[in-house]
Amino acid sequence: MASTDVQHTDVIDTGWVREPSEAPSARFGWHGNGAVKTYWTMTILCVIALLGMLIGNHVGHVEDIYLVAIAAGLVGLAIYGTLRNRGTWKR
Repeated sequence: MASTDVQHTDVIDTGWVREPSEAPSARFGWHGNGAVKTYWTMTILCVIALLGMLIGNHVGHVEDIYLVAIAAGLVGLAIYGTLRNRGTWKR
């Protein structure tokens, strides 16, 4: 019968460096937040798409309020995320 014990190690060898086992991405060789440019690019594209929907043949402006509010919320979340993570790699 196979053993049900799990082997716990303090360090995982990823081939490049030894990382602590608490790092969730240590087995995949990726650690940190390197996709900041991708997040900003996708945010800008989504905001452009949302604001592009303002041009149309609708009479009421309730849709416009929602589109602008969602676009502003996306930009606000992106700015908040950038300010929150500012300087985390300088420690």
